[in-house]
Amino acid sequence: MKDKVALVTGSSRGIGRAIAQRLAKEGALVVINYAGNADSAASAVAEIEASGGAAFAVQGDVSSVGEIEKFYSKLDAELTKRTGSDRFDILVNNAGIGVLKGFEDTTEEDFDRVFAVNVKGAFFITQMALPRLRDGGRIINISSGVSRRPSDNFAAYCLTKAAIDNLTLLLVDKLGKRNITVNAIAPGYTATDINAELLKNPEFSEKVSSRTALGRIGRVEDIANVAAFLASEDAGWVTGQYIEASGGLNM
Repeated sequence: MKDKVALVTGSSRGIGRAIAQRLAKEGALVVINYAGNADSAASAVAEIEASGGAAFAVQGDVSSVGEIEKFYSKLDAELTKRTGSDRFDILVNNAGIGVLKGFEDTTEEDFDRVFAVNVKGAFFITQMALPRLRDGGRIINISSGVSRRPSDNFAAYCLTKAAIDNLTLLLVDKLGKRNITVNAIAPGYTATDINAELLKNPEFSEKVSSRTALGRIGRVEDIANVAAFLASEDAGWVTGQYIEASGGLNM
């Protein structure tokens, strides 16, 4: 991915951070987007640079259209300074939050917050990316296995990921004319902050592992490996796909 530029939203931690690290390892200049934790974003950049990669961080809260506009203004300036252009090649819509509440316990505030980040954020980040995204580019949306097999552990979150699947399909034909591929990755249970409360329960972790064909909880690197393929030239004939990366959960 030499000479490619990748924007990964929500990439100061978790799956997004692992994807950013992997794309940088493949040669891309990576934009680390973060909402509020500047220290975590700085450490993500430092790790990439220590491994010989290139990255920089730009703050932007994707739950607000006004903040997304400010984010792109900062990104345009920084990219132009670094590369001579505000264009980029790869967009990974990873920013997301989870609310660990069932259907009956979810409040309007919970519902609005998770939809603002997970759905509104991906929609408008992508909308504003299109004039900046080079033809032949890649869009990778991070969905979830719960978009098709919902869990009442986090009811509203499941709905947001179903919306991400729909957004993926919405864009396929529209962007095919520009040779831009659009795909969704659906992780299973993965060791991230969102799942930390559930996975710290040994009985729950053992139950998930026993229901997974490959016999373990997912790692963030497992998802990053799939993202690296979808971002590569080798994936140029793959678009409109929902790729479950779950180790064979509930098969």
